[in-house]
Amino acid sequence: MQNAATVFLILIPAIFVLIVGEAIYAYAKGNFNFRAMDTISSLSAGMTNAIKSVLGLTAVIIGYAYMFEHLALIERETTWVTYLLALLGMDFATYWYHRLAHHVNIFWNRHVIHHSGEEFNMATALRQSISKFVNISVFFMLPAAILGVPPQVIAIVTPFHLYVQVWYHTIHVGKLGWLEYIIVTPSQHRVHHAVNEIYKDKNLSPVFCIWDRLFGTYQEELDEEPCVYGITRQVNTWNPIKINLSHLWLLIQDAWRADSWWDKFRIWFMPTGWRPEDVEAQYPVQSVDPYNLKKYDTPASTQLKLWSWFQFAMLLFFLFQLLYQIAAIGTPEVFIYGAFLYFMVYAYTTLMDRDVSSFWLESVKAVVGLTIIWRTGTWFQIDQLIPGGSYLIAAYLILSVLVVGYFVFTELGSEDVEHAMSSS
Repeated sequence: MQNAATVFLILIPAIFVLIVGEAIYAYAKGNFNFRAMDTISSLSAGMTNAIKSVLGLTAVIIGYAYMFEHLALIERETTWVTYLLALLGMDFATYWYHRLAHHVNIFWNRHVIHHSGEEFNMATALRQSISKFVNISVFFMLPAAILGVPPQVIAIVTPFHLYVQVWYHTIHVGKLGWLEYIIVTPSQHRVHHAVNEIYKDKNLSPVFCIWDRLFGTYQEELDEEPCVYGITRQVNTWNPIKINLSHLWLLIQDAWRADSWWDKFRIWFMPTGWRPEDVEAQYPVQSVDPYNLKKYDTPASTQLKLWSWFQFAMLLFFLFQLLYQIAAIGTPEVFIYGAFLYFMVYAYTTLMDRDVSSFWLESVKAVVGLTIIWRTGTWFQIDQLIPGGSYLIAAYLILSVLVVGYFVFTELGSEDVEHAMSSS
């Protein structure tokens, strides 16, 4: 955990530098494509993924170290060639697991969050999954293991491989000439995120575009076919936790509703989007028309947007405290802290969705947080960093309930509240 926390303490600020830089450039050029709620949703998704990663909440069937120890055919010295092989091996593995995610129903669930953003910017890159419950991508690392690439080299290359996949999530860079034949560029990745029929499931490579050209999944961005971003089944929420589970929930419902036992079984392994005929007929799911796409949006005052940004800032503060003090906090407290942060994201993005249940969610969050402080005498060792920090956290928890209550009973309107009360 400590090593992963250290990596994220470096990686997160580095990614934020890219995002802020793009936003400043977009604003200066008069082509600002950062909607507040969409951006907060994207950034929040990234932070939930960071929490999951640092806490190691994914089951591993077999580790890379095991494959290396038992299958390596070469004892290789750690040179620049070894690092290049590690990068190529990781890129190859990511391509094939990415392709699997696009083509098999059950694996699409762990990838849907990344494509759910209807804007295309570097914040979209942070829409990463928390619904990857079992890690099977390591099996695609078999060539690297056979070629004797040591696990410690893979560990060093992995953060770099992730980081270089952020920069090409932008509309502000055109085609890059001869580089289009070597690396994944913004033009190529715009195609990948588009829902236009000609662009679907294309350009799956993470860093080197050679895999797309080699395995037949390359598609050039066409001037006559502007990219439309998002997914064919709109999720219509800012809540990244709901988005992460949306496809899985649909699969569960469809499997339950299907009359055929064969359909109940095979739906999980069929091509992405496949549904049993009887279920499709009784419970149709609307797909978007890319040429008439209406982006998901919710009315929000400037005050509500600022409050949502403040809540995200508090999430970031809590996350950095968790990463910085992870050893001092210890287990099982780090898992309790992680669960609290997930609940926090769920609560404030529910308010962003204009759902009046956000008041009760915020109230539960405050009660849980205050109980933690009361029972332990501290907010996860924060007083070691900030004297009196636990009192400040307690004040924040109480303030949150009051502010969210204000928004629910004023901006969301009395009709929304009455409807929610009557339906509960």
